[in-house]
Amino acid sequence: MIKAYAAQEKGGELKPFEYDPGLLGRQDVEIDVEHCGICHSDLSMLDNEWGMTQYPFVPGHEVAGTIAAIGPDVQNLKVGTAVGLGWHAGYCMTCPSCIDGDHNLCAAAEGTIVGRHGGFANKVRARAASVVALPEGVDAQSAGPLFCGGITVFNPLIQFDIKSTSKVGVIGIGGLGHMALQFLRAWGCEVTAFTSSEEKKTEAIKLGAHAVLNSRDETELQAAAGRFDLLLSTVNVKLDWNAYLGTLAPKGRLHFVGAALEPLDIGAFSLIMAQRSISGSPVGSPATIAKMLDFAARHNIKPVTEIFKFDQVNQAIARLRSGQAHFRVVLSG
Repeated sequence: MIKAYAAQEKGGELKPFEYDPGLLGRQDVEIDVEHCGICHSDLSMLDNEWGMTQYPFVPGHEVAGTIAAIGPDVQNLKVGTAVGLGWHAGYCMTCPSCIDGDHNLCAAAEGTIVGRHGGFANKVRARAASVVALPEGVDAQSAGPLFCGGITVFNPLIQFDIKSTSKVGVIGIGGLGHMALQFLRAWGCEVTAFTSSEEKKTEAIKLGAHAVLNSRDETELQAAAGRFDLLLSTVNVKLDWNAYLGTLAPKGRLHFVGAALEPLDIGAFSLIMAQRSISGSPVGSPATIAKMLDFAARHNIKPVTEIFKFDQVNQAIARLRSGQAHFRVVLSG
């Protein structure tokens, strides 16, 4: 039996819960969960905001632990290997996206907490192909958020071949943005943080920003006209996106990794005349996750975390809901 924490209803309190996972699949692994981050996606699923949550619901898709058992067809992982598991727990492995190495775009990908029980538990199962070994130098306790938030902001650097000479702006310095600053600075980019919080300005510089601009100050946005090769938006609030487009250099890109809650009001003229682009992306493939982990180990990049015990899970969720978390919340044994 697997011991977990589950909600029995929409937005419900997480309580001890046990379930029998059945026989281990031939291509599956079972992970002893040692740490698990809490992401806003866990809250969205807990509250059934996306209309696809099944109860009882066990959250947790930022897992760090060790392999406890492997299926007979698993060859890439061994019992005792330190690993991580993120948003996806399996892929079809046969669609064009999987064959091209873009497993994260697989239409049949299995979500770790969608239709299955996640990592707020002593054990969790997943297809071996979606589980990535932790390289030496990656701190296991803070590794979990890398498998969701970290790969979300790292993936565009690979997808769009961002250069070390690029000028990049990060909109929003929170759970995603604070990791983006670290990755971009280590990548060699000239990094600008956009935030409306005076408290975060000093911290943004410590995390890697060369400069900080007020995200809601029209004057500062106008002064930055034509500056950036890439703007990485991590926020879910409505901003003056046309003003931000104006800060892009010719062929610049406004890229969304945060889910803006309102439709984008964009003028086509600004895109056409400077050949600018707007795009978005989800988490990355297992191969890109592995690259990110190696890069993080090399440059000592890690999320800023607050640690709670697993039996404090409801306190941890309340902390995240409050908006006061600094910057990621992690459950730890």
